[in-house]
Amino acid sequence: MPVKSFSALIPLTVLLLVCTVVISAENVENNRAVIQKVLGGHHRNDADKLRDRYRHPVETLDFFEFKQHLTVVEIWPGLGWYTDILAPALKSHGVLYTAHFDPNSNIEFYRKYAKKFHQKIASDPENFSETRITILQPPEYMEIAPPGSADLVLTFRNVHNWMLAEKTHLFFQAMYRALKPGGILGIVEHRANPSAPHDPLAKSGYVHEQQVIQFAKQAGFQFVARSAINSNPKDEKNYAEGVWSLPPTLREGEKDRQKYLNIGESDRMTLKFRKPG
Repeated sequence: MPVKSFSALIPLTVLLLVCTVVISAENVENNRAVIQKVLGGHHRNDADKLRDRYRHPVETLDFFEFKQHLTVVEIWPGLGWYTDILAPALKSHGVLYTAHFDPNSNIEFYRKYAKKFHQKIASDPENFSETRITILQPPEYMEIAPPGSADLVLTFRNVHNWMLAEKTHLFFQAMYRALKPGGILGIVEHRANPSAPHDPLAKSGYVHEQQVIQFAKQAGFQFVARSAINSNPKDEKNYAEGVWSLPPTLREGEKDRQKYLNIGESDRMTLKFRKPG
């Protein structure tokens, strides 16, 4: 039987490449549509929905290569702003771990927010029945998911807290351990002015972008890309109460309230890393 010439196979190769690109584009659009649908869900309150314009969840999750079938870990989810999006999107398709505070901590703040989060998850089985809660409280609790099981680890505005606790390296170690080789770490954090003095405790809430990249690299991560999705050039970063002068906290009360509302939420770095392999 004669073998077909190499030139005869080229059209088939081109066709396969075109099909792959089309399927990939469809998958991206499908994931965006899923997130967009969740954003309009009745389980999200109006205040959280108003913050979408500052936190850009569709674009942010797209940048971090979120897909419905992945195993995802959300780090220190607080009261669950992003959990409200991730849990319904992953339900019946992927897996969501939420690595929260120790509910038995001797620190009241941790106990309080862990309790509120557990109550939230239990109160809405329709959206959260498959959500798995773990504890991340170094050095006692470091296993946020089974080692090497996660496709994607996400942390939103937490690095400054770890710096204040002087345990940043332990948090990055825990995230590295949970990820599969080739898995992605996505970080969003308040961004300090490059010219501002370095504060190892990040008391203002702002962190130098290069510092976050260094933390990740020291843990073994490879830097992949940055995005301007969550940038805010109006943020002057020189407020009496640090980043908490801005919404949503507005810690200065009525003082300069309209000024801070006009600025909006903080200027944020959006960084993507990968575990080698």
